[in-house]
Amino acid sequence: MNEYRGLADIISTVEFNHTGELLATGDKGGRVVIFQREQESKNQVHRRGEYNVYSTFQSHEPEFDYLKSLEIEEKINKIRWLPQQNAAYFLLSTNDKTVKLWKVSERDKRPEGYNLKDEEGRLRDPATITTLRVPVLRPMDLMVEATPRRVFANAHTYHINSISVNSDYETYMSADDLRINLWNFEITNQSFNIVDIKPANMEELTEVITAAEFHPHHCNTFVYSSSKGTIRLCDMRASALCDRHTKFFEEPEDPSNRSFFSEIISSISDVKFSHSGRYIMTRDYLTVKVWDLNMENRPIETYQVHDYLRSKLCSLYENDCIFDKFECVWNGSDSVIMTGSYNNFFRMFDRNTKRDVTLEASRENSKPRAILKPRKVCVGGKRRKDEISVDSLDFSKKILHTAWHPSENIIAVAATNNLYIFQDKVN
Repeated sequence: MNEYRGLADIISTVEFNHTGELLATGDKGGRVVIFQREQESKNQVHRRGEYNVYSTFQSHEPEFDYLKSLEIEEKINKIRWLPQQNAAYFLLSTNDKTVKLWKVSERDKRPEGYNLKDEEGRLRDPATITTLRVPVLRPMDLMVEATPRRVFANAHTYHINSISVNSDYETYMSADDLRINLWNFEITNQSFNIVDIKPANMEELTEVITAAEFHPHHCNTFVYSSSKGTIRLCDMRASALCDRHTKFFEEPEDPSNRSFFSEIISSISDVKFSHSGRYIMTRDYLTVKVWDLNMENRPIETYQVHDYLRSKLCSLYENDCIFDKFECVWNGSDSVIMTGSYNNFFRMFDRNTKRDVTLEASRENSKPRAILKPRKVCVGGKRRKDEISVDSLDFSKKILHTAWHPSENIIAVAATNNLYIFQDKVN
């Protein structure tokens, strides 16, 4: 495992590209840092898997909305990679209002021997040019350049919480609290509004959109989740405005669990299609649920992330932690799911064996090739030597953002301003 720290600010999103060779993070300062995986060499076999900084660039700057007298943060809310079509890489990054398409490319040659310029790049007097020469490409130190190719702005009144690239690779969507827009990558000055849940009278507002994602294989299908704990599956073939969902996933509430906090903790903070496209995973405050697309009335699996916090909801409400938005990810084969918790803990659930484990991302166990020890939280009574009491958990240390390599057991975990990369033991 390796650890990267001092990314100047709090990491706000983590995303592997489609091959897993690159890993991008976005932070609160509007920067994108891309890590590249080291290639294996004959004399350093074990080095394979280390990720080193490949490119860093400022994606978004702070702005000011003069009409509303509001500052627009530069913080990167989401990054999504496009599948690689040529030597360059493309990724989308978004803050609260503006989505940008970035091209990241390498240069390791430079042209020399211009006719109209001297070696310093100044234009020569045409009268002094008596011979023509053919410019040649000379090798130079590798440079990685990030250039903004498109800027998709002015389409969202509210904060963008999700972007998702469609499987046709021609379109993508961006979702805010009340609307979802569909964009063509080539067209920046217009988007199509495909979901609008804004009521005529804002006083009647009862729910907001919290996350949205396209189906991995069917370009007409997408899901979005709400603050009421519901998921809607929409089909763009049915109508241009997908306000009427095709499927509606909701679990009836257990009346015995009803409390003042029920509505807040049932809000879904993340929704993800499985790679197969058969399942949807959702994360709310206390649980991760797996839904079968063919069964709307209840999830087929429910995993308790940190059930020991049920007794602490009052203090979590007072310190605003109850509004934290945890993400969840699938492994490459959809057999294991991962999500974050407090105290820099993150949880993994094996869907086949039903085993689960709590691991910790911390400086202490961040030595290269250190083996992570499972952690246990005890609620009351006697505490064993290797357990941690629920009362001594640090709620300022939280893992909201994680990513899983598309084909290997390599995970990236963002703990505030540290990025940890863990991988399976290599024999």
